[in-house]
Amino acid sequence: MFETVLVANRGEIAVRVIRTLRSLGVRSVAVFSDADADARHVREADTAVRIGPAPAAESYLSAERLLEAAARTGAQAVHPGYGFLAENAGFARACADAGLVFIGPPAEAISLMGDKIRAKETVEAAGVPVVPGGRDPELADAARQLGAPVLLKPSAGGGGKGMRLVRDLTVLEEEIAAARREARASFGDDTLLVERWVDRPRHIEIQVLADGHGNVIHLSERECSLQRRHQKIIEEAPSVLLDEATRAAMGEAAVQAARSCGYRGAGTVEFIVPGGDPSSYYFMEMNTRLQVEHPVTELITGLDLVEWQLRVAAGEELPYGQGDIGLTGHAIEARVCAEIPSRGFLPSGGTVLKLAEPQGDGIRTDSGLSEGTEVGSLYDPMLSKVIAYGPDRETAIRKLRAALAETVTLGVQTNAGFLRRLLAHPAVVAGELDTGLVEREVDALVRDEVPTEVYAAAVLARQAALAPAADAGWADPFSAADGWRLGGERAWTPHHLRVPGHEPVTVRVRSTPHGGVELLLPGADEPLRGSGGVPPRPGAEGRLTFMLDGVRHTFHRAGDWLGRDGDAWQVRDHDPVAASLTRAGHAGADSLTAPMPGTVTVVKVAVGDEVTAGQSLLVVEAMKMEHVISAPHAGTVAELDVTPGTTVAMDQVLAVITPAEEDQ
Repeated sequence: MFETVLVANRGEIAVRVIRTLRSLGVRSVAVFSDADADARHVREADTAVRIGPAPAAESYLSAERLLEAAARTGAQAVHPGYGFLAENAGFARACADAGLVFIGPPAEAISLMGDKIRAKETVEAAGVPVVPGGRDPELADAARQLGAPVLLKPSAGGGGKGMRLVRDLTVLEEEIAAARREARASFGDDTLLVERWVDRPRHIEIQVLADGHGNVIHLSERECSLQRRHQKIIEEAPSVLLDEATRAAMGEAAVQAARSCGYRGAGTVEFIVPGGDPSSYYFMEMNTRLQVEHPVTELITGLDLVEWQLRVAAGEELPYGQGDIGLTGHAIEARVCAEIPSRGFLPSGGTVLKLAEPQGDGIRTDSGLSEGTEVGSLYDPMLSKVIAYGPDRETAIRKLRAALAETVTLGVQTNAGFLRRLLAHPAVVAGELDTGLVEREVDALVRDEVPTEVYAAAVLARQAALAPAADAGWADPFSAADGWRLGGERAWTPHHLRVPGHEPVTVRVRSTPHGGVELLLPGADEPLRGSGGVPPRPGAEGRLTFMLDGVRHTFHRAGDWLGRDGDAWQVRDHDPVAASLTRAGHAGADSLTAPMPGTVTVVKVAVGDEVTAGQSLLVVEAMKMEHVISAPHAGTVAELDVTPGTTVAMDQVLAVITPAEEDQ
């Protein structure tokens, strides 16, 4: 076994790898950019080395700096995690040239399986079933021969970038051109392939493990059909779709695929499976690295996949045959990402002010977070993974929903509440999954309204914070904030509040003679009555509990953030006078604001330019996602507050467009 291993990654996967290194007594070396100087993976490693400034291209994607860090710390091996350089054949070769062991497959296997066309041809020759299709240069002819619908895919990439579903072959040429542009921009290679589209497909992958002595086994399957924009969000093992015969056949096909490319280490063979005919499975691609969803396989097999990556890389032989691998129970994982479901899942960001991550019986959280972590726009939006294990699928799902309700990342909005609702969807509960389910049901799963009790919690916290402490002695009643006055009923105190992305509201509150409160919410004819539970010193962070019309509500609180059941809201004070002055100052002009925290990468206009409705004006980039800011109407650029490279916060004003006369 190695003495020292450098972990060439960040976030939750770096923390995960470091955990196994520690259990094996292996010294861990973390690397970090300036943005991650105080990150959790840096603090948990035995040694940490700065490798450059915040942009990934100058730090985590710099093979030269990573190899320098390995040399400085005496590392014998490099674990690439996933993402960044994990599937980069050039980096694997550079490690070997530097005398380092790359904890992953041979560079030749990475290169072969990274080219979807060569990969498909290779596994097909090994007897693995593949989706009927074609490739450049006969791409268009192959598509017409297959018949609609067909799927266009870049040969060099993944993650859904450049993929186009074509249901109408009269627009085939335009779709091919668009797919080439995106493939070229994303991967530097516009080579495409075309495949027959499988309607209502299920995405099922097989975990394989191979050593350097010719042994290859599979560790059964994972169901990864719950996806959004071709990105997995919930994964489970085993799949309810497969019977034992199909499971064994797919496992053997995955083993043959791994053998066909001379694989070594942990890898995943992905299949597309028609939901109505599971026996008709087709090879899709091979991921030549550890997968994000590997914990569900670990929980049902009892094997530590990172440990076996290390042992295989160190030259050990697998002590298991295929017959030694058994499956026990059911595991399911949810990916918690920094994104705002109510805003089309745009990336979010900020500082983690309060953090609670569930652990315990049947619950595991893999995370790179800690309180004080800055979540910026430079890296992938995935923050953590919550995994539940139980004796059966029903128990595992129930545990995962409960764990997501306990997940708190106040200061950074996440998709945890959305994931809870998805897990309760009848089709998910029944196991009737396909890769299009989330997109079809997304509107019903996204909570786009702020629950009234959120505003009630914010008002009660503010009201109680203004109250004198219990031990403060006598207090001037005329200075109290409870609406007391001499004679008559207590007065209503207005609180003007706003949740970003929603219209401001005014909530009126007054105390009652017996220590309770009344709240009058917008549009309500009758007040709600609240009582009890609010902490005596509610200015402190923590839990905020109260009764409202006989129902008990509990929120996590940090600053102006409130969270409950995996959802979070930032409830800000709102000054209606200042807001009206701002609107008046623009004299009817429309402000264009940043939809997410990020960096302005493109500015296409200048002050004084005439623009047309829908014209692209700026591009904001965050967490590998670009968002185009377009003109809401024809007019003139009256203000432009950003330049390329400007870092912006969510809702920050970027530009102001004065409407053309006919639009006013």
